[in-house]
Amino acid sequence: MKRQMRLFALIAFALILGSCSRQVTRVATDQAIDLSGRWNDTDSRLTAQALTEQVLNQRWLEDFERTHGRKPVVVVGLVYNKSHEHIDTDTYIKDIERSFINSGKVRLVQAGAKRDELRAERQDQNTYASPSTAAQWARELGADFIMQGDISSIVDSYKREKVVYYQVNEELTNLETNEVVWMGEKKIKKAIRN
Repeated sequence: MKRQMRLFALIAFALILGSCSRQVTRVATDQAIDLSGRWNDTDSRLTAQALTEQVLNQRWLEDFERTHGRKPVVVVGLVYNKSHEHIDTDTYIKDIERSFINSGKVRLVQAGAKRDELRAERQDQNTYASPSTAAQWARELGADFIMQGDISSIVDSYKREKVVYYQVNEELTNLETNEVVWMGEKKIKKAIRN
């Protein structure tokens, strides 16, 4: 009897130990993996690509270049998370900025805290660096347009099924006139069954 109990305990221990193991596999960063049904890196990347493609293929860009004879300067402002879940909008903003830079169609300037950090460094240089190498004040490139947006969501659920709908809205505004020159949207819908 004791022998059977020990064998049973050993088998139970082995099963418990085996069920606690976890396997981690490295995958390509552009591979779409959706485990939870919530907003994820694929949604961020694809939305940024779609909206950047939309904004860069509209008439405002051609009109500006014809009128001013140069590429417009854009700053990417805040993107507000109005959805039902936590979304790190900083990664989405970086995806937008990367798409703008990689397009070569606009010039991009820093916004917010990064701009403040640059100004603090410039102040530090003007205090401590050699005058011949210090970055000069009043040489910043002013933005012509600001891109701002929001991420909203609607959740519909019944028993063990759920549909999550995301709508990302972006708009481009002329900083001098406050004229909205472009508005775009990207919609994502996910059906989740448990």
